[in-house]
Amino acid sequence: MSDVGNLDLAILMLLALVGLYSPVAAVSSYIPVLQPVDSRQHVRLALGLFVNVAAIAVVTILVGEPLLELLGLTTAALSATGGIALMLAAVPMMLGRTEEPASTGAALAAPSTSWRSIVFMPLTFPLTVGGATIAVLISFRAQAAGVAGVLALLIGALLYAAVTGACVFVAGRAGLRLSDHSRVILDRIAGILLTAIAATLLASGFTRLVMDVLHR
Repeated sequence: MSDVGNLDLAILMLLALVGLYSPVAAVSSYIPVLQPVDSRQHVRLALGLFVNVAAIAVVTILVGEPLLELLGLTTAALSATGGIALMLAAVPMMLGRTEEPASTGAALAAPSTSWRSIVFMPLTFPLTVGGATIAVLISFRAQAAGVAGVLALLIGALLYAAVTGACVFVAGRAGLRLSDHSRVILDRIAGILLTAIAATLLASGFTRLVMDVLHR
């Protein structure tokens, strides 16, 4: 495959990842997750997500398929696991059980959540990276030819990671402009959205797991 072909492949991979990620939906799902985090930590959170996504994408492109085979894992199992983790976080949001009255001075003075406590789960996994993301990266790696093809995919992966970090920063800025009532409503809406995503991940992952077992 020529260098132009490798470049086209990298662009297609980037478009596929961004389309699967859906920045608008991602920003909406990030806002309630970022609420407990001090606004001064949002830049660190965005950088942390960029580093996590970039590292996962680079490792997946370089050694993803043989590593999964070595561990005995499949992208279907990753999807199902991500669905379970996301469901546990989303259902309380949908039911409004995460709402806490902030009328007392003690509540207002309560320390904020550290960005490190949410940067990997649920922000990186499963909200940003899941089994489908891994599957896209592995499938495009299988089509890349030579060192030039792999380098092109790595650049595309870093650009994708930058998009996710930018979306976290945008979500943090947008969350600061919401009233308390708007945040409660958004929590419920985001909870419904995230629960639907979790159900989709679970259904897709378990279906593919069953199909894999039947094929064996």
